[in-house]
Amino acid sequence: MAETIIKIDLDKPPYENENIHNRWHPDIPMAAMVKPGDDFIVECHDWTGGQIHNNDDASDVRDVDLTQVHFLSGPVGVEGAEPGDLLVVDILDIGTFQESQWGFNGFFSKQNGGGFLTEHFPEAQKSVWDFNGMFTKSRHIPGVEFAGLIHPGLIGCLPSKEMLEEWNKREKVLFDSDPERIPALATLPYADTAHMGKLSGEAKTRAAEEGARTVPPREHGGNCDIKDLSRGSKIYFPVYVKNGGLSVGDLHFSQGDGEITFCGAIEMAGWIHLRVELIKDGMSKYAIKNPIFKPSPMAPKYDDYLIFEGVSVDEQGKQHYLDVHVAYRQAVLNAIEYLKKFGYSGAQAYSLLGCAPVQGHISGVVDIPNACATLWLPTDIFEFDVKPNADGPKQHVKGNIDLPLAKDK
Repeated sequence: MAETIIKIDLDKPPYENENIHNRWHPDIPMAAMVKPGDDFIVECHDWTGGQIHNNDDASDVRDVDLTQVHFLSGPVGVEGAEPGDLLVVDILDIGTFQESQWGFNGFFSKQNGGGFLTEHFPEAQKSVWDFNGMFTKSRHIPGVEFAGLIHPGLIGCLPSKEMLEEWNKREKVLFDSDPERIPALATLPYADTAHMGKLSGEAKTRAAEEGARTVPPREHGGNCDIKDLSRGSKIYFPVYVKNGGLSVGDLHFSQGDGEITFCGAIEMAGWIHLRVELIKDGMSKYAIKNPIFKPSPMAPKYDDYLIFEGVSVDEQGKQHYLDVHVAYRQAVLNAIEYLKKFGYSGAQAYSLLGCAPVQGHISGVVDIPNACATLWLPTDIFEFDVKPNADGPKQHVKGNIDLPLAKDK
């Protein structure tokens, strides 16, 4: 049996655990040390640290403190790791806690986080998903059940001091280009809610003021939200500090490509079983600046899809030049409008596309002026025939069920 080197208590806030942190900083001490070739288990809070609850009220999503996230387990140090090496991480297994067989999906209020389609869905809403082995379904989105592919949304190594300074500098420039924008263009360092692991005293205060927020992916990995990083995946991480400093969290039971609702997967607490190796001087040997990933050999077997296309012309009819972001938004919006014909609300359809194992593809980036992106929706996740036919769509979803909204304060 592999040793569990980082344990959590779901009944206690992550701030009480010195093996947890929610900022990136090179001075965060290692929570545990392992050797190349070791395998070990790490337990993880959900990304919000327990702020979202299993109920029919989205007030917790509306009022979530996003300055706290993400809560990561680590850093785990690997003996002998030096800057310039590659840290090879195998995901051997990953799973749920027996006492916590549920997860959540949500989209944030435009005033507190926003998201991919915040102009269309400005109010906070959520769906709760129950787990049954490898399958999941939701009382808030009837008519669907699908197999999950559990994966860490966030995994990466600590940055060097120079890299941290570069992150903060470039993101501040972006933020300052439109400082009043809602949602903000970037999430800047914020000391008040920083949890810096085992750091204490003046060192903690200084690091909390500098620590990079965990929201975006960066050169070290981080919040990449790649749904195919599950059992059997292998990741090659650039090492930027002595001992590497591997941290992991933000576990997802299932997710569609793009994690489009921001809180866009089925978020969960759980555990992950990892093995580590080193490739000395691997960054220069292979010209690696960002991580390289090998996907899991395991995946839900869905091979019948409806494919929705979008091009880089936005909802207002404005032409954009080869803009894949705009094109994927249009593909998602087209899929939402299609699903509404079967009785789903727009919010239910949006949530489903964030949770289910949909595929997102960049289909064309050369035919000026329109990029083409596609969303692949597996048809077998539905309990009814969702494909077009001569008789037209039937209202399979009945009873005026919708996602919970936040209750009035």
